[in-house]
Amino acid sequence: MKKNTTLTIGMDIGDRKCHVVVLAGNDADPTETAMVKTTRESMQSYFESKPISTVAIEVGTHSAWICTLLQSLGHTVIVANPRQVRLISNSWSKTDWADAEKLARLARIDPRLLHPIQHRGSEAQELAAFVRARDAAVRARTKFVNHIRGVVKGIGERLPQCSTPSFIKHMDTVPPERREALEPLKKCLEVLNNTIKHYDQVIEKKGSELGSVVSQLTQVDGIGTLTAVAYVSCIEDPHRFEASRTAGAFLGLCSRNKSSSSQDPELSISKCGDSYVRHLLVSAAHRIIGPFGKESDLRTWGIKLAGQGKNSKKRAAVAVARKLAVLLHQLWKTGDDYKPLKNPKVTKQIIDNTEEYKELFAKTKTKTKTKGSRKR
Repeated sequence: MKKNTTLTIGMDIGDRKCHVVVLAGNDADPTETAMVKTTRESMQSYFESKPISTVAIEVGTHSAWICTLLQSLGHTVIVANPRQVRLISNSWSKTDWADAEKLARLARIDPRLLHPIQHRGSEAQELAAFVRARDAAVRARTKFVNHIRGVVKGIGERLPQCSTPSFIKHMDTVPPERREALEPLKKCLEVLNNTIKHYDQVIEKKGSELGSVVSQLTQVDGIGTLTAVAYVSCIEDPHRFEASRTAGAFLGLCSRNKSSSSQDPELSISKCGDSYVRHLLVSAAHRIIGPFGKESDLRTWGIKLAGQGKNSKKRAAVAVARKLAVLLHQLWKTGDDYKPLKNPKVTKQIIDNTEEYKELFAKTKTKTKTKGSRKR
């Protein structure tokens, strides 16, 4: 059985090879440096010969399986957030060996300096894989559609406006002089449409397997199965946060803070966490405050916020998305039913007595349905 030691290991993970620096006790200089291939066999061969140690790595493509492997060997693994460790990311002399050594030294002093993160479990990673694969297919389809439209515009013509899924029906209107070049892309669009439909069916099935969680989250207007499954796969455990407000900051929907002395500037949101889940929540927020949103306290608050100054509509959407993140976590954690109007009489009074709200609401009623406004 391995004995406990005071070894601290920093490892800079590369796609092919990893740079490893070992610090023993309070020694000033590294006691060992090594190059290890980024494969399961090489990792296991190297680290199973080491006594139980603290290993610091950066989050990345390979960090999840490396973390699981090293933990199975008995090591303590710290997964650093590189965005927060400026000592490494903004270094003037940045090399793989230097990064590995800094990881080891920071882990030895205080692991909190690395702003450690927690990887998702295997089930959550599987859910996220389906959600991400669908997103990749949607992005590919969008690129094909934009390319075809751009080519047709280049000869002075335009294809009719339509939704992306139905675009393939209008491929017959492509001018003859460009039809030979663009016709093969029609087959690609057919494959992508079928692929996206397949992922939609799989995600619906995965959502039903999650039980009451998804049905509870989809009570909220603008939240569909896709958004609910993506949110669940990201948060994974609702009890990881003591306060639901933390969910907004976890998804990067809270403003950055850079106050010093008497200065406290208003900054943009941090954009940390899962960017795709954040995108889905912002899309849901646009649905809520848009022309087809159902009446709720959240919609009332968002529309009032949308009339306050420059870029207010975008700011309102982000603010509503942050409240959505908090609301979904609260519903998931407590199991309560969603009540869109806590006090309908008070809400109606606010709407009736606010000229600004009436004006904004009248504008949204005249708008046409925008892309992404449906429930996802």
